[in-house]
Amino acid sequence: MEPRLQRRVQRYGWDIAASAYEPLWRSQLAPAQSAMLALARLAPGERVLDVACGTGLASLPAAAAVGPRGRVVGIDLSARMVDAARARAAAVTDAAAPGDSRIAPLRFERMDAESIALDEGDFDVALCALGLMYMPGPEQAVCEMRRLLRPGGRLVLLVWGEAAQCGWSSVFRIVDEEIAGEVCPLFFRLAAPGALRRCCIDAGCEAGAEHRLATPMHHASAAEACDAALVGGPVALAWSRFDAAARERVRRRYLESIEPWRRGGRYVIPASFVIAEARVPAA
Repeated sequence: MEPRLQRRVQRYGWDIAASAYEPLWRSQLAPAQSAMLALARLAPGERVLDVACGTGLASLPAAAAVGPRGRVVGIDLSARMVDAARARAAAVTDAAAPGDSRIAPLRFERMDAESIALDEGDFDVALCALGLMYMPGPEQAVCEMRRLLRPGGRLVLLVWGEAAQCGWSSVFRIVDEEIAGEVCPLFFRLAAPGALRRCCIDAGCEAGAEHRLATPMHHASAAEACDAALVGGPVALAWSRFDAAARERVRRRYLESIEPWRRGGRYVIPASFVIAEARVPAA
């Protein structure tokens, strides 16, 4: 897919998915995002960049970790995701008691991760949770993160694991066959052993460990499992354009593909993640 088209597909697709994303995915992604934040070792007063921030699922915990002397900036390609993140941050701020400011100032902006309009060397830590898979040039995005980090700054990247270890991955094949194209052609490329670490090295970082995490996704019903994969996820744009017959075919085929993980009316679907740590050279 031509890069400009891929960016447009992702931008408008996540605009469509924005309202459904958090209720369908927050609990599913919490273990992986918590592991990423633990590896980031955020300290009070640090300045954090959250790339592909979505609705702010990692941004707000980061703001709590760095405290009022720190700062968190989240960027995302989707305007509606950015709006949702701003709303979540405002709700947290409004709920705090007067004078009780325990989180860092939060700022959210719509930006392309491959060309970030922020000041060079202005951050201590850069995070990217489950965003690189959607970008036509993930290597360029990592270079941008490295540019924005101070010497000695830290980078922590999280992507989905290999397709064979993600029971929901059949959704791409099923949707691709309906549209006679590819929705996310490079989605699992960075899941290969060493690929994410190599991205960091090629960007000029000192790469640390690459961690693999297996944690299942729990869906209370077939409807919830389908909505997570189709309505609130990466194929939302294609799904929004399907007619009733196509939607019925896709739902039926997807449920058939995840049947091995049905437990009565519930689903416990295997999922895998990769997290890479890196650091900008101190000099």
